[in-house]
Amino acid sequence: MSRSLLLKNATLLATLDAEEREIENGAVFIRDNLIEAVGPSDELPQTADTVIDLSGHVVIPGLINTHHHMFQSLTRVLPAAQDAELFDWLSALFPVWERITPAMSSTATQTAMAELMLSGCTTAADHAYLYVNGIRLDDNIAAAAEIGMRFHAARGAMSLGRNAGGLPPDALVEADEDAILKDMQRLIETYHDAASDAMVQIAVAPCSPFTVTTDLMREGAALARSYGVAMHTHTAENWKDVAFSQERYGMTSTQFTEEVGWVGEDVWHAHCVHLDDPGIALFARTGTGVAHCPCSNMRLASGIAPVRKMLDAGVNVGLGVDGSASNDSGSLLSEARQALLSARVKDQEPAAMTAREALALATRGSAAVLGRGESLGRIQAGYCADVVAFRLDDIALAGALVDPLAALVFCTPPRVAYSVINGRVVVAEGQLTTLELPVLVERHNRMAGVLVRGD
Repeated sequence: MSRSLLLKNATLLATLDAEEREIENGAVFIRDNLIEAVGPSDELPQTADTVIDLSGHVVIPGLINTHHHMFQSLTRVLPAAQDAELFDWLSALFPVWERITPAMSSTATQTAMAELMLSGCTTAADHAYLYVNGIRLDDNIAAAAEIGMRFHAARGAMSLGRNAGGLPPDALVEADEDAILKDMQRLIETYHDAASDAMVQIAVAPCSPFTVTTDLMREGAALARSYGVAMHTHTAENWKDVAFSQERYGMTSTQFTEEVGWVGEDVWHAHCVHLDDPGIALFARTGTGVAHCPCSNMRLASGIAPVRKMLDAGVNVGLGVDGSASNDSGSLLSEARQALLSARVKDQEPAAMTAREALALATRGSAAVLGRGESLGRIQAGYCADVVAFRLDDIALAGALVDPLAALVFCTPPRVAYSVINGRVVVAEGQLTTLELPVLVERHNRMAGVLVRGD
């Protein structure tokens, strides 16, 4: 039976659509899981099966996270990794990650999703590359279904161990690349939904040039394209990453991506901090996307990605929070603020990025990177009903109501008031409706204690 939902009387409704409409006293009428109408409240239907009065709220499209490692929420602020660059950071964490169990991984995934949802995120891509002790991506997909998040599950892999010249210890890699590819195929055939309103999509995601072989990169690309699914990996994250490609493969990170077939509208790369000018031109020409993760890039002293240069060249850029072991937070709104600040610092120019541009990166920009630009990232008729609302009387916004939309980025209120994903209310009055958060947090902390301290 068809169900309807009316969100009305929003103090300000920002559509983030192509016209960038900002509607005072705005409303959204939702039928089932799609947006049916958007406009001033007095111009839309006045009744629905469920009506939510959003007076005193600012409403925007659900934020979209293009890059995460959700299992890492178990290992936040590990002392040995607090003050390290990428390779040393990974080397400090690898021995701990060897002990992660399936139950730990599933709980960490749901904890990361809860944190994202409470900050206004409605869609997330998880680059899951850890498969030890029986961990399977199936459990993460089940966790997403339970909590109600729209999920892009990227089946990652590490196959190049230390003895073969890679960075990870041999105990953490999957040595049988044929088995990796077969599992990727199984996941695609079992879970991938190509529909425009899909709640689950699968991506093929070998981890990085220093953790997998060129054969796996090439074979992974062939598999993904035979099924029409997206491809994701890390590229040019820090100077050691760039040096590894040069020393092992005799080419730059940009040349490597092109050599192994990892450019195109079906590909997005995380970080790209050191993407060179030829790489920017290549990505723009081929429609290759970038997941910009400014907090992680600064935490690990990787550098500041040339995002303004990418955008001006026509590269599709979205935002990602990255793993909680390198970001320490899972707030995409905070990531948007950091994107704005880092762009201004890099170019020493306040006009390098505006608050509205940062929000566009977190919504329609991220949607385009994930190949969902025609269905996600905008409050627009025919788009998926992913909508979030923030209270304007939150202390974080006190004194900032002259421009409440910009205030979301500059002031970053810590918690969303309402979140609708696929037409379903998953956060109401600041509380998750799909699970008991205190129970989840207690379980997560207990498991993290066992993993890190042996409690």
